[in-house]
Amino acid sequence: MVGHINLDHFLDVGELPERDRTVPITAQRTELGGTATNIARVAAHWGVAVGLVSRIGEDFPAGFERRLLEERVDLSGVERVRGAVCSACYIVEDGNGAQMTFIDQGPMRDARRAALPSTLWANVDWVHLGTGDPEYLERIATAARSGGAHLAADPAQEIHYRWDRARLLKMLGKAEIFFGNRSEVDRALELLKLPDRRALLKVVPMVVETRGAKGAIAHTRAGTVSVAARTPRRLRQVTGAGDAFRGGFYAGWFAGQTLRGCLVAGTRAASAWMQGDHAVPAGRGSDR
Repeated sequence: MVGHINLDHFLDVGELPERDRTVPITAQRTELGGTATNIARVAAHWGVAVGLVSRIGEDFPAGFERRLLEERVDLSGVERVRGAVCSACYIVEDGNGAQMTFIDQGPMRDARRAALPSTLWANVDWVHLGTGDPEYLERIATAARSGGAHLAADPAQEIHYRWDRARLLKMLGKAEIFFGNRSEVDRALELLKLPDRRALLKVVPMVVETRGAKGAIAHTRAGTVSVAARTPRRLRQVTGAGDAFRGGFYAGWFAGQTLRGCLVAGTRAASAWMQGDHAVPAGRGSDR
């Protein structure tokens, strides 16, 4: 998994403030986060051999590093950047599914000249390209492809402000799967000047699209598969649910599930995450 390892600072409020207004914070906490981190943790829990490729600051907590190692996440591709502070997200949630997020990119802001962990590519089948400097991701994509790895592209919300048409077209041309939520897939269509999702399949063979309460759908050149969402029994957080979906999807994928089974595993993992328990079974091994 290539992308951010963040310190996620959560602020809970009763409602999100209007412009130029103040609301009280009801609780706050700091957790281990980041798109790549979340996907890797969920996938590793379900038996997927997974490693992280990222850049962190000198202030990354030793306890978080130990947790990742205990959860069987390979950190040999993680660079600790001297003099840098960690990437950090500041996430305001109202407890009803609405949120606002602010990010300090930290050492992931500009990684175009960063050294690549080139020894990894000979040992992996798939590389999930998540968030980060597009030039850095392009270099990794080239190295991974030369080593025979398959690629999945998942720029997440950064597709709205870090990617342009040329870079996205080049990345998707190397990838076999494109992950995104509805707004991110819409943004890809806008950047590439394509009329609909079927046209996007001329660029990349599969588009896996999460749709929140409406579940998830996979568009392929052979047809479309969709599944319903699973409603969490309780709602602890929504941030990271899409990442958890991807971790569950990969658990099904590497277990040899059908595409529908992979989507089901993803939606179950997302529901478990929203409940605050990524250890709840993600449905690996079942198409139902």
